Amino acid sequence: MRREEVERLLRNIKDLKVLVVGDLMLDVYLHGKVERISPEAPVPVVEVVGEEFRLGGAGNVASNLASLGAETYVVGVVGEDERGERLLSMLKEKNIKPAVAVDRRPTTEKIRIVSRSQQLLRIDREERRKVEGKALRFIREAVADIECDCVIISDYAKGVITEEVMEEVKRKGVFFAVDPRPVNRELYRGANLITPNEKELRDMTDPLSEESVEKLGERFKEEMELETLVVTRGPKGMTLFREEIKHFPAKAKEVYDVTGAGDTVVASLVAFHLAGADWDTACELANVCAGIVVGEFGTAVVRPADILREIELEKREGLRGEGGRVS
Repeated sequence: MRREEVERLLRNIKDLKVLVVGDLMLDVYLHGKVERISPEAPVPVVEVVGEEFRLGGAGNVASNLASLGAETYVVGVVGEDERGERLLSMLKEKNIKPAVAVDRRPTTEKIRIVSRSQQLLRIDREERRKVEGKALRFIREAVADIECDCVIISDYAKGVITEEVMEEVKRKGVFFAVDPRPVNRELYRGANLITPNEKELRDMTDPLSEESVEKLGERFKEEMELETLVVTRGPKGMTLFREEIKHFPAKAKEVYDVTGAGDTVVASLVAFHLAGADWDTACELANVCAGIVVGEFGTAVVRPADILREIELEKREGLRGEGGRVS
């Protein structure tokens, strides 16, 4: 992959307007140290020494797009609480334009208790009922009104992605991609791109089947009338289903934390493809992006400089493998 071509695609991404619709989350990391066991019960005592906030769910997809340079909008829902205010503030700090309904539900929050970079416990605050009433009307109107080149559905099954919302997305007539949840399978019919992981693909076809990913993917793509299917497979990389099936090996040198990697994959696939990359190139670059974020702790974003650095490293390693001179 030539650096000049990647630079051209990154420049083109800056001309894109992308709308992310989905479940917004606030990721909270409580960093602490464990030096004793509680006298009250046989559990470790964590002394908190730091607190960190990051965007999760649809917010992480939007954050990756904004980091790559796209003009990014996000539609979702938060609660009428301090966590919702913080989440909205974080979106704006990253130059993401939010159109967010405030609903009578808690802002989805995932609290991870961490010691020495090891997650000890996760605590979730959430409500998974479907949005309705004023919040649903707000979301539908926002989806209809925002002009964009494409829509990414970031579905974590927390209630934002409904039949009514998907009708508005499809009515726009633009490219739309989906990071899916099996429970909402039928809502995604006719998508231009879907990016399930291997387990999600099996859950959306036949969880008990021992058929290969290739056979399940072909059947799913046909049944759902999909233009493109990309199945993420962890250390096995990803598999692209178009007119033919192609495999792309993983690029990660060291897997540190897979949290949010799927968000990065769907964001980078869409951004690079709409910037002019063919699907093979988009998958190769999405693998590079995934390899970068799984090497970091927690939800992370990929930056253009990170991608160019990895491309350069691959080039140098390739020259060494061929016995070439690297200056």
